[in-house]
Amino acid sequence: MFALKQYKHQYIQTIKLATPAVISNIGQVVVQLVDNAMVGRIGTVPLAAVSFGGTLFFLVFVFSMGLTMGTTPLVGETFSRGSHKESSRYFQNGLLLFIVCGVLISALQLLTIPLIDYMGQPQEVVELAVPYYRYLVFSLLPFMIFSNCKQFLEGIGNTKIAMIVMLSTNILNVIGNYLLIYGNWGFPEMGAAGAGLSTMIARFCMPILILVYMLNNVKLKRYFKFFSINKFNSRYIKSLLKVGTPISLQLLMETSVFGLIAIMMGWIGTTEIAANQIATLIGSFVFMMILGICAATTIRVSHEFGVGNLKLMNRAAIASFHIGFVWNVISATSIILLRDYIPMIFTSDPATIELASNLLIFVAIFQISDGIQCIAIGALRGMKDVKSIMIVATISYLIVGMPTSYICAFVFGLGAPGLWIGTITGLSLASVLLVLRYRKLYLQIRRARIS
Repeated sequence: MFALKQYKHQYIQTIKLATPAVISNIGQVVVQLVDNAMVGRIGTVPLAAVSFGGTLFFLVFVFSMGLTMGTTPLVGETFSRGSHKESSRYFQNGLLLFIVCGVLISALQLLTIPLIDYMGQPQEVVELAVPYYRYLVFSLLPFMIFSNCKQFLEGIGNTKIAMIVMLSTNILNVIGNYLLIYGNWGFPEMGAAGAGLSTMIARFCMPILILVYMLNNVKLKRYFKFFSINKFNSRYIKSLLKVGTPISLQLLMETSVFGLIAIMMGWIGTTEIAANQIATLIGSFVFMMILGICAATTIRVSHEFGVGNLKLMNRAAIASFHIGFVWNVISATSIILLRDYIPMIFTSDPATIELASNLLIFVAIFQISDGIQCIAIGALRGMKDVKSIMIVATISYLIVGMPTSYICAFVFGLGAPGLWIGTITGLSLASVLLVLRYRKLYLQIRRARIS
């Protein structure tokens, strides 16, 4: 009872911050979820094409998003000290940095399109995947501008505005899919490419909406008043890259695991690509709750860390672990109970439904370890300890997880389930190492403050 009273306030504060972030994060997954569900209605090959093209883009998309995520702990720390000018400097320099990064990354993605033919995928899948992928590439720059605004707002403790923008543009994306995939209301029937074009249009609207809102909000407008041409400073850009780059590399490595699994699924067959995409999407969808808690943890830890309140900082982190564990148990149980029905949302192909149902068991299992490691990452980001996260990711995902996946699938002959066994192994190792790292760092800082 004492422990419950001790953490009750922490639970409330974390959930209050996490809820809009969860809805916003779900919005990012819903874009791909809707694309897959609506494209899946026109056939397994188009579904596989959207799966493959989306996976290729998502790798770079996550890396780009990770770069902007360094903004949150930096702004959070300065905001907690009441330094609004410093917070504004990070926001201003972040806009410049991420516009340049968005242009360069998009150009590199377009240049790599010819390499898609050499990735061992069925030719009919590649032909449909390339147009879809190209539209997604053009959506990256506006999304990075939006993401910088989103991360800045999270740093000052505001997670609601991004949620509203995300929900609004998701509705626009669904309408665009209805018109462009199927050719309704006189629009051209574009199939998989129509889903990509709809997503691109929606993402161009995102930075416009969030900036208009910020510029017309009295409390937020003041941050733009601190903007000045002579405040573009390499010091802020270096700080953003110093924190953001390890975050983006960690996210890239984790996402690469799922991306490489999707590619290896293509070595087995088209049905495996489609079934894996369904399983991955469901895993991503339920994981958005944990990702929202992770964002709330980063905000709360960075605020308490910024003012040196280690006791409340640790209590906030522990409260996040409690909330995350409860959600993981609920989501894992739900997936197992509904695994035979979920695939029917995306496809009517019996073979795809059966395989996806089996893979969802593995999705349920990995919720526990993936949730723990994600919340630990949120706490470490709040303390700006991002290099250790990257090191753990390298060991767990690339050195342990991926080789285990390959061996289980192709050496032991377990096929698609074997690829997921390796993923679970890597994530489990990461969860243990990251929790130990957080505990060690917290004790080190506490001892240093006492002495």
